[in-house]
Amino acid sequence: MEDLETRSEISVYAKLPRGFFIPTPVGNYNPDWAIAFKEGRVQHVYFVAETKGSIETLELRGVEIAKIECAKKFFASLSDEGPKGVKYGVVKDYSDLIALVTG
Repeated sequence: MEDLETRSEISVYAKLPRGFFIPTPVGNYNPDWAIAFKEGRVQHVYFVAETKGSIETLELRGVEIAKIECAKKFFASLSDEGPKGVKYGVVKDYSDLIALVTG
Protein backbone atom coordinates (compact mmCIF):
# COMPACT_ATOMS: atom_id res chain seq x y z
CA MET A 1 0.00 0.00 0.00
CA GLU A 2 2.54 2.50 -1.22
CA ASP A 3 -0.16 5.18 -1.60
CA LEU A 4 -0.45 5.68 2.18
CA GLU A 5 2.53 8.02 2.35
CA THR A 6 1.33 10.44 -0.31
CA ARG A 7 -2.36 10.80 0.56
CA SER A 8 -3.53 13.94 2.38
CA GLU A 9 -6.47 12.12 4.05
CA ILE A 10 -4.04 9.91 6.00
CA SER A 11 -2.98 11.28 9.36
CA VAL A 12 -0.65 8.43 10.30
CA TYR A 13 -0.15 4.78 9.41
CA ALA A 14 1.98 1.89 10.62
CA LYS A 15 2.78 -1.62 9.47
CA LEU A 16 1.82 -3.67 12.52
CA PRO A 17 4.56 -5.81 14.06
CA ARG A 18 4.24 -9.57 14.38
CA GLY A 19 3.80 -9.11 18.12
CA PHE A 20 0.45 -7.39 17.56
CA PHE A 21 -2.14 -10.06 17.11
CA ILE A 22 -5.71 -11.05 17.83
CA PRO A 23 -6.13 -14.48 19.39
CA THR A 24 -8.65 -16.59 17.47
CA PRO A 25 -9.80 -20.21 17.85
CA VAL A 26 -7.73 -21.12 14.78
CA GLY A 27 -4.53 -19.32 15.77
CA ASN A 28 -3.26 -15.78 16.17
CA TYR A 29 -4.23 -13.26 13.51
CA ASN A 30 -1.96 -10.34 12.67
CA PRO A 31 -3.59 -7.47 10.74
CA ASP A 32 -1.20 -5.75 8.34
CA TRP A 33 -1.83 -2.05 8.90
CA ALA A 34 -3.15 0.50 11.39
CA ILE A 35 -4.26 3.68 9.64
CA ALA A 36 -5.65 6.91 11.09
CA PHE A 37 -7.67 9.08 8.71
CA LYS A 38 -8.24 12.81 9.09
CA GLU A 39 -11.86 13.84 9.52
CA GLY A 40 -12.00 17.35 10.83
CA ARG A 41 -10.38 17.11 14.23
CA VAL A 42 -11.39 13.50 14.87
CA GLN A 43 -9.25 10.62 13.74
CA HIS A 44 -10.58 7.14 13.11
CA VAL A 45 -8.37 4.06 13.15
CA TYR A 46 -8.89 1.34 10.57
CA PHE A 47 -7.10 -1.98 10.74
CA VAL A 48 -6.65 -3.35 7.27
CA ALA A 49 -5.73 -6.89 6.26
CA GLU A 50 -4.11 -7.34 2.89
CA THR A 51 -4.66 -10.82 1.57
CA LYS A 52 -1.89 -11.43 -0.91
CA GLY A 53 -3.51 -9.17 -3.49
CA SER A 54 -6.79 -11.06 -3.47
CA ILE A 55 -10.00 -10.73 -1.52
CA GLU A 56 -11.72 -13.59 -3.27
CA THR A 57 -12.51 -16.29 -0.72
CA LEU A 58 -11.67 -19.06 -3.17
CA GLU A 59 -8.08 -17.82 -3.31
CA LEU A 60 -7.62 -17.81 0.48
CA ARG A 61 -6.78 -20.82 2.60
CA GLY A 62 -9.49 -22.00 4.98
CA VAL A 63 -7.57 -20.96 8.08
CA GLU A 64 -7.05 -17.45 6.65
CA ILE A 65 -10.77 -17.13 6.01
CA ALA A 66 -11.54 -18.24 9.58
CA LYS A 67 -9.05 -15.76 11.08
CA ILE A 68 -10.48 -12.91 9.02
CA GLU A 69 -14.01 -13.78 10.12
CA CYS A 70 -12.86 -13.80 13.77
CA ALA A 71 -11.15 -10.43 13.27
CA LYS A 72 -14.35 -8.97 11.81
CA LYS A 73 -16.25 -10.02 14.94
CA PHE A 74 -13.47 -8.79 17.23
CA PHE A 75 -13.34 -5.32 15.67
CA ALA A 76 -17.14 -5.12 15.52
CA SER A 77 -17.20 -5.68 19.29
CA LEU A 78 -14.66 -2.85 19.74
CA SER A 79 -16.81 -0.55 17.63
CA ASP A 80 -19.69 -1.12 20.02
CA GLU A 81 -17.59 -0.06 23.03
CA GLY A 82 -16.31 3.38 22.03
CA PRO A 83 -17.84 6.58 20.67
CA LYS A 84 -16.16 6.11 17.26
CA GLY A 85 -14.86 2.58 17.59
CA VAL A 86 -12.34 0.82 15.41
CA LYS A 87 -13.14 -0.15 11.85
CA TYR A 88 -11.78 -3.24 10.13
CA GLY A 89 -11.79 -4.27 6.52
CA VAL A 90 -10.15 -6.56 4.03
CA VAL A 91 -8.76 -4.79 0.99
CA LYS A 92 -6.33 -5.51 -1.81
CA ASP A 93 -5.22 -1.94 -2.59
CA TYR A 94 -5.66 1.73 -1.71
CA SER A 95 -8.71 2.24 -3.90
CA ASP A 96 -10.46 -0.61 -2.03
CA LEU A 97 -9.48 1.02 1.27
CA ILE A 98 -10.91 4.41 0.29
CA ALA A 99 -14.11 2.76 -0.93
CA LEU A 100 -14.42 1.02 2.45
CA VAL A 101 -13.76 4.22 4.40
CA THR A 102 -16.03 6.49 2.38
CA GLY A 103 -18.74 3.96 1.59
